[in-house]
Amino acid sequence: MKIGFIGLGIMGLPMAQNLAKGGHEVIVPERASLSAESRAAFQVVADGTAVAKAAEIIILMVPDTPDVERVLFGENGVAAGLSKGKLVIDMSSISPTATKDFAAKVNALGADYIDAPVSGGEVGAKNAALTIMIGASQAAFDRALPLFQLMGKNITLVGENGAGQVTKVANQIIVALNIEAVSEALVFASKAGADPAKVRAALMGGFANSRILEVHAERMINRTFNPGFRIELHQKDLNLALQSAKELGVALPNTASAQQLFSACAAMGGKGWDHSGLIQALEKLADHKIG
Repeated sequence: MKIGFIGLGIMGLPMAQNLAKGGHEVIVPERASLSAESRAAFQVVADGTAVAKAAEIIILMVPDTPDVERVLFGENGVAAGLSKGKLVIDMSSISPTATKDFAAKVNALGADYIDAPVSGGEVGAKNAALTIMIGASQAAFDRALPLFQLMGKNITLVGENGAGQVTKVANQIIVALNIEAVSEALVFASKAGADPAKVRAALMGGFANSRILEVHAERMINRTFNPGFRIELHQKDLNLALQSAKELGVALPNTASAQQLFSACAAMGGKGWDHSGLIQALEKLADHKIG
């Protein structure tokens, strides 16, 4: 198939590469930042409109709601190149409310729309092991499934448009609170005189084990805070959670506290840290670095 892909970032690039490895022709818009490797691997066209005209399916993987809106409906955007029978798949993590509006506009042009945000980070993207949470009609999902299978392992159709983004917001709440919990535990253990690496090893054999304890605790102990998944992006996702919760009249007190800790990290110059860097805000409060 001819697959348009817009957003060759930390996760988008390996996702597009996996589609190309699967035998698909991947079409991307011209960007000054495109590497020689990407130019050799993908077909490069002028802009988003040209991508949409050339491709059967167009995938977006960009940072935030305004970015998706600009890519779709801005100057030289995807919408101008859509026609009946094409399919737009947004794999970004954005507002569930805006997603429904974008889907309606794309549908009005005769094209189908899927929201399919992902979890698994850079490692999952490179290993084609992403969790993909999908909002779509059954027919659109069935059409896109072979592509999802080249990028992920845990692939779930949750409901209609918007349901994928709701699920991703829920995912980001759980991930943030687990990072906070692991951070608090390691700061506590280290301050009490225990070796945090040995504490982690012991806990991995019990009920407290998690992917966060396995992967992110190791980052915390080794002080490897290069992203990964940047704190500023997790802040964006928690903001979506808190905004949506306000609309629904739902209290998310611990989500709010995790957001404040991320904000503290950003104030320390850490908005570009991996989100495991949240521990540094707790270390500052404790006046103690784990080690």
